[in-house]
Amino acid sequence: MSLVAYLDKGASLGRDAPCLTLNGTSLSYGDVQDLSRSVAGALARSGVAAGEKVGILSGNDPTAFATVFGIARRGAVWCPINPRNSAGENAELLDLFDCVCLFYRSPYAELVEQMRPHLPQLRVLVCLDAPDGAVPSLQAWLAGPSEGFDPTPPDDTVMIVGTGGTTGRPKGVQLTDRNIETMSALTLMGYPFGPDAASAGGRPIYLAMAPLTHAAGVLCFPVMALGGEVVVMAAPDLDEFLALVPRHRVTHTFLPPTLIYMLLAHEKLAATDLTSLQCFWYGAAPMSPARLEQALTAIGPVMAQLFGQSEAPMMVSMMPPRDHFRPDGTVARERLASAGRPGPLVTVAIMGSAGSLLATGERGEIVVRGSLVMAGYYKDPEATAEASAHGWHHTGDIGYLDDSGYLFIVDRAKDMVITGGFNVYSAEVEQALMEHPAVRDCAVVGLPDEKWGERVTAVLQLQPGTSVSTQEITAFVKARIGSVKAPKQVELWPDLPRSKVGKVLKTDIRATLLS
Repeated sequence: MSLVAYLDKGASLGRDAPCLTLNGTSLSYGDVQDLSRSVAGALARSGVAAGEKVGILSGNDPTAFATVFGIARRGAVWCPINPRNSAGENAELLDLFDCVCLFYRSPYAELVEQMRPHLPQLRVLVCLDAPDGAVPSLQAWLAGPSEGFDPTPPDDTVMIVGTGGTTGRPKGVQLTDRNIETMSALTLMGYPFGPDAASAGGRPIYLAMAPLTHAAGVLCFPVMALGGEVVVMAAPDLDEFLALVPRHRVTHTFLPPTLIYMLLAHEKLAATDLTSLQCFWYGAAPMSPARLEQALTAIGPVMAQLFGQSEAPMMVSMMPPRDHFRPDGTVARERLASAGRPGPLVTVAIMGSAGSLLATGERGEIVVRGSLVMAGYYKDPEATAEASAHGWHHTGDIGYLDDSGYLFIVDRAKDMVITGGFNVYSAEVEQALMEHPAVRDCAVVGLPDEKWGERVTAVLQLQPGTSVSTQEITAFVKARIGSVKAPKQVELWPDLPRSKVGKVLKTDIRATLLS
């Protein structure tokens, strides 16, 4: 199924149905379909060939997301560019991806101006919402005849995603139509998409608050295949989020754990009607089991985990709402720390350091096989070979599979702390810390120590209006997971440094503590 086929499938179920909605104004499926044809034709007239790379630099915006389908209809390759990155970071990505065309919104005109001298291969620029000097607006650029194009073969690259440059030069993850189709099939077969009398004609209504350049964007494709409506939020705002769910009778949404923690503390949550929700996805980072159990009550029995990465998008393992409960309806606390079970179209194993597969219950690197896995890193055969050693995709995550097939992620390999000769997984310590009622968020890192080699160090962000001593925190963790894993150093910070998508930046924390 080609990337543009999700739009066309949705349009076949009703061209007049709302497709992309922002601030109460909708583009219908017919509107988006027509726009995609015009964009494809204009790309052809501008000399952008099938297979060439086209970037989109925009916040959450229906028109910007609609151009994705024009890029796909042309047979070009979509490259989402995060507007929260610096000019240098984005110039590096556009250069790495060999982008020849860039769509952008006028708030980022200055950013584009800073990047242009470093991007001689960029031949076509289009400002989506207004003319920008010599750069035409989308409306002006589209003037001219449209034409049809054949879909790309299923194993051709349709999307390149940057991995980010926190550990050196970023890499470009090449995703094919087959990768996106596998992800969409897993989404539709693994999570509830039942008819809801409160929604328009039983169609799903998906609320996208998280950036469409990341997980929230690719989740639109399975929704659109069912003719569903995507309600777009231009910026993160939990007040508005809680207003939009009952207003639109939202059935599906996605947030990373950090925003869910903030939602659970929101004063309006208890009074908000969330009964339309069928599936509230969480992922992109580990979620505290204690907070997850709280969410199952405060938000409802609709929480749904997904685990993946750019190289194997979204659905390596899945935990739909029903798996959070035992057959008798009680919360399955023993499962809440897991990432669910491997998807039915994905093979997951645990690998030792020598490349051998480990038995159930043994800890090692999580490795993946199947049509979900990327085609490789763009123009980086060495990194591709390293990531696919021994015939499996290597995730870089340490974990194990239990007797029931549930996958438990204990840490990123690089985040393990070796203290006094013992391996301590930072994620396990963080889960224990998050059980304390005063802790809103936390991060655990290892710092050099003359006695222990590395000392377990915890940095905490407290709930508003609370206080706690560092001695109390250490004793709290020690009582739960033992003295070896209890932090030897505890820091209280007003906030934690975060990435553009809300992930806590442990490298920044470690650097600050060592400075």
